[in-house]
Amino acid sequence: MQKAEIQKIYSRYSCFYDIIFSQFFYPRIRLGLEKIGIKNGDRIIEVGVGTGLSLSLYPQSCKVVGIDITRKMLEKAKAKKEKFGFNHVDLFEMDGENICFDDNSFDHAVLPFVASVVPSVEQLMSEVKRVTKKGGKIIIINHLSSKLSFISSMEKLLTPVFMKLGWRTGLSVDTFSNHCNLHIEEVLKKYRLDPWFILHATNR
Repeated sequence: MQKAEIQKIYSRYSCFYDIIFSQFFYPRIRLGLEKIGIKNGDRIIEVGVGTGLSLSLYPQSCKVVGIDITRKMLEKAKAKKEKFGFNHVDLFEMDGENICFDDNSFDHAVLPFVASVVPSVEQLMSEVKRVTKKGGKIIIINHLSSKLSFISSMEKLLTPVFMKLGWRTGLSVDTFSNHCNLHIEEVLKKYRLDPWFILHATNR
């Protein structure tokens, strides 16, 4: 998908995104963040912060930078920041494929449900690895293709529908470990047939 199309789709979602997706996304983001072991003073970038569903999960002792390409989604996140006093959070309208921060700016990176949205997952991961310090954790929460043939067949059949809804299918663990050269420490799921995977990786 092109960026203008992504912005258009997710601008429409912004008004009801939390109502539909919070019950699915929130517990998986929480599980992913537990793998970081956030320390006092850590700087963390969240790429694809969206409406800020995850902001309440970060301790105030760390510094969080959330970026998103869709302004209307980001406005919802900014409203949460003001309402709940998330003074440890800064939010920017920014493209995950062109992150405007210096190399090694962050201790860790979190990518919730964004890898299947961007035009190039390889460019996204290249930028994330660049701005994350060596040895830092990279947590990816995303739908990945099932290894079960009947589920995989259904996903392929429904690909045009998913594209219209704003995300693509076809990503796998191998996409990140091989094509993106990411060192994956652990692959987690909330339950066995969960279509959303949590990848716990270390930047090398």
